[in-house]
Amino acid sequence: MKIAIVVTTYNRPDALAAVLEGFLFQSDRDFELIVADDGSTSETRDVVDQFRERASFPIEHVWQEDSGFRAARIRNLAVASTDADYIVFTDGDCIPARNFVSGHRKLAEGGCFLSGNRVLMSESFTKKVLEEKIPVHEWSMVSWIGARLSGDINRILPLVNLPDCCRKGSPEKWKGAKTCNLSAWRRDVLAVNGFDESYEGWGLEDSDFVIRLLHHGVRHKSARFSSPVFHLWHRENDRSRLEDNDRRLAGLIGSDTVRARIGIERS
Repeated sequence: MKIAIVVTTYNRPDALAAVLEGFLFQSDRDFELIVADDGSTSETRDVVDQFRERASFPIEHVWQEDSGFRAARIRNLAVASTDADYIVFTDGDCIPARNFVSGHRKLAEGGCFLSGNRVLMSESFTKKVLEEKIPVHEWSMVSWIGARLSGDINRILPLVNLPDCCRKGSPEKWKGAKTCNLSAWRRDVLAVNGFDESYEGWGLEDSDFVIRLLHHGVRHKSARFSSPVFHLWHRENDRSRLEDNDRRLAGLIGSDTVRARIGIERS
């Protein structure tokens, strides 16, 4: 099974460098990585070039002009650029645990998409990790427990590996599924025409994608407690279009729509 990792980023090269460092040290390095760049400056391209020289796996940089928040479109362009069988989506501010890729590979199953969880890092801890280049992707559980006791992270439970039973207990669940830790078969991504680019501004384009997968008959399978990511702190994105996106999503939930109105086929 050929895996592609799609890492979405925008003008945060220090965070992207920490994320790419985490991918260099994955226990499973049999994948290609695509940086889906929503219009960053050349500094981000330089980071990608530096890591490409160090990586044992292919790293591609897919870029589009900066024209506001267009995460849906850049993810579609990234998917269109690969022929991988399986796509794992994450963000350029989410450092992968060492077993991130291996966990998604192990749990991948026909007719299902996977949704994993994350650990939120505090503002001060994020600053320290990025400035001191602390390799948290290599930390032991003891170190993470210390971080939890210090208030540097919000929870420890996602780092506990649980048995693979009962992962299909909520096959219709879409709430909580986020593209910081989400994977699906490329054939299913194409069947729903990828992400809907008609969503404007931040918010809910990933929920729209997951709901259309469900409408297509793809079931939710949990990757929680298997493939965590460590989410670097950032200020909230502009949510001025969230109300409009909310209404759009409500209409989708009450429909049987499968394909994105503006999706991969328009990319």
